[in-house]
Amino acid sequence: MLAKWIAITLTVLLGSPAHAAENPGVSDTEIKIGGVFPFSGPASSIGLVGKGLIAYIQSLNDRGGVNGRKINYIAYDDAYSPPKAVEHVRRLVESDEVAFMYGQLGTPGISATAKYLRAKGVPSIAIVSGASKFTDVANYPLTTTGLVSYDTEGKIYAKYLLKTLPNAKYAILYQNDDLGKDYVNAFRSYVGSDFDRKVVTAAYEVTEPTIDSQITNLKSSGAEALVVAGTPKFAAQAIRQASVIGWKATVIINFPSNSVGGTLTPAGLDKSVGVIAGTITKDIADETWKDDPGLQEYRTFVEKYLAGADIQNGSYAVGYQQGILLERILKQCGNDLSRKNILAQAKNLKHVVLPIALPGVEVNTSEEMNMMWSQMRLQRWTGKNWQLFGDVLDAKSE
Repeated sequence: MLAKWIAITLTVLLGSPAHAAENPGVSDTEIKIGGVFPFSGPASSIGLVGKGLIAYIQSLNDRGGVNGRKINYIAYDDAYSPPKAVEHVRRLVESDEVAFMYGQLGTPGISATAKYLRAKGVPSIAIVSGASKFTDVANYPLTTTGLVSYDTEGKIYAKYLLKTLPNAKYAILYQNDDLGKDYVNAFRSYVGSDFDRKVVTAAYEVTEPTIDSQITNLKSSGAEALVVAGTPKFAAQAIRQASVIGWKATVIINFPSNSVGGTLTPAGLDKSVGVIAGTITKDIADETWKDDPGLQEYRTFVEKYLAGADIQNGSYAVGYQQGILLERILKQCGNDLSRKNILAQAKNLKHVVLPIALPGVEVNTSEEMNMMWSQMRLQRWTGKNWQLFGDVLDAKSE
């Protein structure tokens, strides 16, 4: 049972006071980095991203760390609660004295802590949120994002539906926060003046036990497509309920919910046949990648550092890729681990190809572009694995 908060310290070493004063969280032998995840609560299934990241950092430390320093990664559980996120981020900055935040997950918690981190001058790198507001570099100058923006993703889905079901009505079930609203606004922007005629929406709160009534009401609208803009627990409920009531809609789930283990298995793999989602990652169950070196390496990593974990749960893979990017950023920093240089290197990732990312999907950042990921492909669940279709789409493919 997880406690109210948990801290994972992968190495405990003492640095010199002078070095620490110059660059908080940095000594000759270690660098302290902070993270906050919903390890418990309504979004605990995506909290597994944090578990994947922590495991990668452990593997990195086992290899000697980066540039002669071990990584002391301290992660707390906010249970997807903004007040808890505020409490933990303050603790990380003021008590733990981390050099920077990395991989913080959850749009509500990130929103609640962003202003504080900016005031303290603490970079927040690779946040696990696609909320479009965080891609505004002017308002979030110390932030980079670790997901394709929900706005871009939503427009990709809108474009797909307008092409394949041009005369149909579309239903959107959305989480009533920045996450869900971004997808609705993306459809509103892309569909334009026809939005009110073609799109029907229903919201849910993360505290609700079930969204069965919303799905039933959306079906009664006559919609032929259902887009789920939320987190895995509710995406699984939506898929299952649509099947139970016989709604033969084209179902699209968003990237945060596209995990087999986190969403499709709880929904029922048979009930999920035909479900569509955007992705940036190779599917571990797809025979296409059976001999892929990147996935073979990932299997070995999971066996050693995540023993017993469901390898088909895509949240672990997201954390794994986050870890690789952290390693890349720190290597680029060299011996200059000032907050200024950490941020500069996070915004200087050029044509980075990760081993389990889909071919053609790269990581690129700049001073003007703080999204690490801006490309994805669509995939459809066959009952056994995801099947890719279409081309690689990016922010300009909207």
